[in-house]
Amino acid sequence: MMVQPIPPSTDTDTDTAALALDVQGLSVEFPTRRGTLTAIEDVSMQIAPGEILGVVGESGAGKSITGLAVLGLLEAPGRIAAGSVYVGGRRVDQLSEAELTKIRGREMGAIFQDPLTALNPLFTVGKQLVETIRLHSDMQRKEAQDRALELLRSVGIPAPEERLRQYPHQFSGGMRQRVVIALALAAGPRLIIADEPTTALDVSIQAQITALLRKLCDETGVGIMLVTHDMGVIAETADRVCVMYSGRVVESGPVADVIHAPEHPYTKGLMAAIPSLHDRVETLSQIDGSMPRLNARPSGCSFHPRCPHAGPKCSIATPPLRKVDTTYAACWLQQGGTR
Repeated sequence: MMVQPIPPSTDTDTDTAALALDVQGLSVEFPTRRGTLTAIEDVSMQIAPGEILGVVGESGAGKSITGLAVLGLLEAPGRIAAGSVYVGGRRVDQLSEAELTKIRGREMGAIFQDPLTALNPLFTVGKQLVETIRLHSDMQRKEAQDRALELLRSVGIPAPEERLRQYPHQFSGGMRQRVVIALALAAGPRLIIADEPTTALDVSIQAQITALLRKLCDETGVGIMLVTHDMGVIAETADRVCVMYSGRVVESGPVADVIHAPEHPYTKGLMAAIPSLHDRVETLSQIDGSMPRLNARPSGCSFHPRCPHAGPKCSIATPPLRKVDTTYAACWLQQGGTR
């Protein structure tokens, strides 16, 4: 299923109701005794039905916090301080916990890094699937059991009739992740947040899971936010990518364009650090320095202390996300202004 790239900013005229996800100007804060820490700031992204958006960046960039904010699963004292989150045209960031509980699973599902944390070891896989289906639908038990079998088949689990009667510990890591994907799809949601869904798996199983996500996205039309630190997974799976750094989106666009012709210095550094299969080199490229802590973010562009092209303006003013050729980049260097 081919989808047209949607710009990750308020400049788009795309109807919010037609989108699986529409996030605009999202900021998340964590109040502490020493002051308020801003985890993500002014994050905007959109996902069309049948589209996979990859969200990539180093640990601490704000990827997982963005996903949790969308799901309404921020742990206290974390809170959404600004912005809006729409799922299928419905605003969800202002809903109460009781209202969010009703639409989690039905409108948006989640796939997390460790499938064991999402599965109850005391109940069979079949019971967990059937109860999830019945919670979000009017199906009777027999209908729900048939639906559970259908879901296990759709995610590639062999002998589903037998597997329904088994417990999570009787499944391999890859098979457990397939069960979690089936649970996320149980109520036919518009959106799935997949947070590092392949990290705990070996390489061959990773490829199977990413191929499965792509297949299910194409067949069901669900929109997927794929959170990962692995550019290889993004390249193989996603339609578009948002690159995050220090709580902000620094570049966004079609995957091929961002990978092969990145505009932001941080994205260029990420791509240069990936070893080449064709060229033999003595040392690998790296980005000097480290991402700033939440309580020690520099003024202006957060990347400027590590950027080889930084100018005076970069340390004073935060660059907005603006269109540069085929992608969007938050960099003064690419926006025709003086640095």
